[in-house]
Amino acid sequence: MTIAFEPSTSAAPPRRKVVDSRNLGDRIFRRGVTAGALTSFVVLSFIAALLFFRGFEIFRAFGLDFITTSTWDAADGTIENATFGVAAMIVGSIVTAVIAMVVAFPFVVSSALFLEFYVTPKLKFVLVSVLDLMAAIPSIIYGLWGYLVLMPHAAGWAASINKYLGWIPIFSVDVENFDASPFVSGLVLALMILPIAMSVTREVYSRAPLDQIQAAYALGGSRWGAIRAVVLPFGRSGLVGGMLLGLGRALGETIAVLLTLNLVFEVKFQVLASAGGSVASLIASRIGEATPLELKALMAAGLVLFVLTLLVNFGASSIVARAERRVR
Repeated sequence: MTIAFEPSTSAAPPRRKVVDSRNLGDRIFRRGVTAGALTSFVVLSFIAALLFFRGFEIFRAFGLDFITTSTWDAADGTIENATFGVAAMIVGSIVTAVIAMVVAFPFVVSSALFLEFYVTPKLKFVLVSVLDLMAAIPSIIYGLWGYLVLMPHAAGWAASINKYLGWIPIFSVDVENFDASPFVSGLVLALMILPIAMSVTREVYSRAPLDQIQAAYALGGSRWGAIRAVVLPFGRSGLVGGMLLGLGRALGETIAVLLTLNLVFEVKFQVLASAGGSVASLIASRIGEATPLELKALMAAGLVLFVLTLLVNFGASSIVARAERRVR
């Protein structure tokens, strides 16, 4: 028996054309976000151009010596007799920022893990709100607190560190005066960078793969075992990115450093000595009484700080973006 199949006479349905259409609200939002992003870029470009234009005479006169020397003398206000160098301030900025990073690191890791895996949702909401409030506190409040409250106690801690660890070069001092040191400034900056670093780290920890955490529990692991095996390796890039974002803020902090650190134009790596400074505190302390030539030098110093902070923030953004791609 032969079975014959008749061809179907019905035509195939027409292919749908996928069109990415946006309504008026979507177009307005897209253009608004684009305009905001471009405005930020334009403003940053204008700031960099202004600093470069105002400080060009200094860079042309001193060249690389402006970054590698530590003498700051406006002399009689002429470019021939003046000497400007920010090496000591750059070193001071890096030293205080590194102290802040070292002090803040264990608190960032432990607090982020505590908020994400150990507290109840209600308590977590309260603590995260307090954390966000800390990020909004003006730096002068931190500076006054460091000067009036922290410095007397930190001076005693510094004396104890010098007593037992003074044989290490960075903990030795020439004069036993432990007030207004990079150590005190680093402690204040550590408190200031905690909110931003902790927020980024906690956000990355919250995206740790749940199936792997549950698998660790299924294999008999404890909560800490799951955190150590899954969460910490997964959030390593986010932790580094959050700390680098905090480093960017620490490098550019002004008032808190100005109130808790004596400005001395000398390269020092002694973290307990009552001497130091930063580029931001230099600008804040000199801007009010600067001569026209010194004002140009301050603008040049601001450009150096601008570039340094921008590089740190770019590095942090790339690390955070890599962590987000890893999550996806």
